[in-house]
Amino acid sequence: MKKPIVLISSISILIVILDQLTKFFVSKYMSLGQSIPLIKNILNFTYILNTGGGFGILKGWNVVLIFISLIIIGIILFYMDRIARDKQIHIPTALVLGGAVGNLIDRILLGHVIDFIDFRIWPAFNVADSCITIGAIWLIVYFWRK
Repeated sequence: MKKPIVLISSISILIVILDQLTKFFVSKYMSLGQSIPLIKNILNFTYILNTGGGFGILKGWNVVLIFISLIIIGIILFYMDRIARDKQIHIPTALVLGGAVGNLIDRILLGHVIDFIDFRIWPAFNVADSCITIGAIWLIVYFWRK
């Protein structure tokens, strides 16, 4: 039972590190509002601050979003033994956990999250947001099929 928990924890920690490093580099080397085209008319790095949740919902509700993040992290940790028994959900759980912790760090330390991945057809996001979204969809599909 210990190996799956180590795997989930390791993936989550790597996600937090990647998320925080990318946000650090964006905030250090870009000006707020600056946009750098990576793939013309498709993908930009655009440095913005988001006081809301995914897609800008709940703007200015930082305390509520901190509370929601803590609940999600708490639920995952509470059920970790049960999660560890099901190999099919190790990776998506790690994605959600790592993403939630990554954004929680920003919310607590900065009062907002740093977003920068910008496809222009929807609001900018970050590594943590990507991991949460992919992990959550993966878990929804898995449990729906089960």
